[in-house]
Amino acid sequence: FDRRKRMTEKSLSRSLMIAFAAAGLVLSVPAAAQEVDADAAKALFKQNDCGKCHNPERNKKGPSLKKTAKEYKGKADAEQQIIKHLTVSKKVKLDDGTEEDHKVVETKDPKVLSNLARWILSH
Repeated sequence: FDRRKRMTEKSLSRSLMIAFAAAGLVLSVPAAAQEVDADAAKALFKQNDCGKCHNPERNKKGPSLKKTAKEYKGKADAEQQIIKHLTVSKKVKLDDGTEEDHKVVETKDPKVLSNLARWILSH
């Protein structure tokens, strides 16, 4: 009985190790799926004239992408907030104190918007 119990414990232990390893693989897949296609994001950024007001490193009429990423860092809903800002035209205050309507990004594709938001947040 003792020998059978030890074998069962070994089997259980081995099964748990395999389960944890499989769980690790499953959990790493979403991280890979979250990779940013920087070239596509840069193209959309350029196509929509975002560079007119925003620069990756320095403030222009609007905040730099670096400043925006810092502002949203650690917020669970950062990507959704960025997407909302990109898709809903609203008045924004510019660095010179004036206001203007923020231009809406010309796409409705959620994957494309998500990629652009993640690219902005990667700065």
